Amino acid sequence: MIVVADLVDRLLAGDVRALARAISLVEDGAAETADILRRVYPRTGQAWVVGVTGPPGAGKSSLVDGLATAWRAAGERVGIVAVDPSSAFSGGAILGDRIRMGRHGTDPDVFIRSMANRGHPGGLSKATHDAVDLIDAAGYGIVLLETVGVGQDEIEVVEGADTVCVVLVPGMGDDVQSLKAGIMEIAHIFVINKADREGADRVAADVDGMLSLADWTGRWRPRTVATVALTGRGIAELVAGVAEHRSTALGASTVRRRALSRTRFLNLLREQLLREAARRVGEATLEAAITEIAERRTDPYTASDRVVRQACAPGSGWARHASITSASPFAASPPICRPGSRRSDCPRPASRKSRRRGSAWRSSTSGGRAWSCSSPWTPTAPSDASSIGVAKGCTTSVSR
Repeated sequence: MIVVADLVDRLLAGDVRALARAISLVEDGAAETADILRRVYPRTGQAWVVGVTGPPGAGKSSLVDGLATAWRAAGERVGIVAVDPSSAFSGGAILGDRIRMGRHGTDPDVFIRSMANRGHPGGLSKATHDAVDLIDAAGYGIVLLETVGVGQDEIEVVEGADTVCVVLVPGMGDDVQSLKAGIMEIAHIFVINKADREGADRVAADVDGMLSLADWTGRWRPRTVATVALTGRGIAELVAGVAEHRSTALGASTVRRRALSRTRFLNLLREQLLREAARRVGEATLEAAITEIAERRTDPYTASDRVVRQACAPGSGWARHASITSASPFAASPPICRPGSRRSDCPRPASRKSRRRGSAWRSSTSGGRAWSCSSPWTPTAPSDASSIGVAKGCTTSVSR
């Protein structure tokens, strides 16, 4: 039996075991997840999150190790979330990023958490942002977020990092690669790692040439830093670059964090709505729709629209107000009342006096339909002809 309040109290006090346990619960989607995150959220927003992303083999883990060493020398508590890809065949993951960070294993002020992405697209795990929040709430001032080896459009790291470092290495392609959209557009700092190799200067020149094509007036112009992570060369310059971006970005941090919060909220809302809709219609309905689409008996748009209507049908729990059933004479062409509708289309109180008294009031609409209500009307968007937003306690009748 997990006592959430006790677990959260220990986490907020900096207990490493409590932090690790909380992340495991969140990653596994345990029933306590929402309660844990609600309790810690007011204590988040203090850490500076540095995302490190780039193609496989670019040296991201070694770079994260060097950055952690530098920030620890400056007295910072450092949290690290390293995401590894899951096998498409077995579903397993090696979680080997921490091997390159072994020297921090006994440091109580460095917390390292490896996570499998479990097939989640975008370069991160589904639970990564929640894990970052938990580490933030535990009092770590810097959180390093290392993605899996990414391609050109896996850019989810930008949704959760304050500073994004894109790691490039010599020999990864010609100068056309630096002009392609996606990962090259999210960097605050370009890190040319393995800069002791031939071609490093060419990579830096290509990046600078790409940056020269844009107008950076009034905006942060991405920096380019050459590093050799294994020897520590360039790490100090990279730390200084992050500090410079942090000092510059703090003035706009409210706007940026609002944008990040919006993205995260909408993503979570979509996920919950999809899960709830799937629960309401049932697995059999979804599989039947998939079969129809595969056999070309219907198209994806019609099938998805049908599922949405079924999930929002009267009695499903999503029709929050009274509904006109299919048996009603009004089901074929119900009066549609939604935000933006004409006044003549919607029921209104007969007078302010009757609204103040809370007594029943009546308002007729065209077509002989009348509404009799005992509570104020709240406009809602109907999902279909058989589910219409009406006031709680309202009924309809035909005026003869």
